[in-house]
Amino acid sequence: MKHAMKLHWSPRSPFVRKVMIVLHETGQLDQVEQVRSVVAMHLPPNAAVMADNPLGKIPTLVVEDGTALFDSRVICEYLDHRAGGSLLGDRRFVQLRWQALGDGLIDLLLLWRTELSRPSGPWDAVTEGWRAKARAVMATLEAETPALAATPFGLGHVAIVCALGQLDFRWSDANWRDHFPQLAKLEAGWAARPSVAATAIVDDAPDGADVTAGKLRFNG
Repeated sequence: MKHAMKLHWSPRSPFVRKVMIVLHETGQLDQVEQVRSVVAMHLPPNAAVMADNPLGKIPTLVVEDGTALFDSRVICEYLDHRAGGSLLGDRRFVQLRWQALGDGLIDLLLLWRTELSRPSGPWDAVTEGWRAKARAVMATLEAETPALAATPFGLGHVAIVCALGQLDFRWSDANWRDHFPQLAKLEAGWAARPSVAATAIVDDAPDGADVTAGKLRFNG
């Protein structure tokens, strides 16, 4: 079967997961060839990814005319536009703001984990700042659960789903649901969506012990 597009993909990446949820939500999954692509800060650049994206990052989407799109925000908006724009709808900037919160939390968690894995040890002043920001983002989302619940599922919700999924995947001992119960209730509803259930993070290439255990606390 010939696909219209090619996606550099990993089942471990929260940003790739954003794209996959959008593909499911917009009915475009069968139009994309998923190419398993390994990239990491501590590894040499992936030559196949670099051929399409000079930043060497995933997700990267190559569309019908050969143009490569990156990052996840651009890809998701492109796919939504291609399918009629239902995931941004008439509350575009509300959704984009929530997307920025979700993406920002993902970025923070990914950088934090890399910092914790340094042989010389993490820079505590930096990680303390990330801890404060993670708490603030989660508190903001908890406060905005009425608005999130009242707004049709869109790109902002997708990003938040993926950020919370990253907490579950890499920071499970943070027990975020105990501290943000309204957000947890909302997330349980999102988790039942077919697009979310079908794209759950899979650790297909475990990289050793979880360096983040005990490092993110929401209670003190």
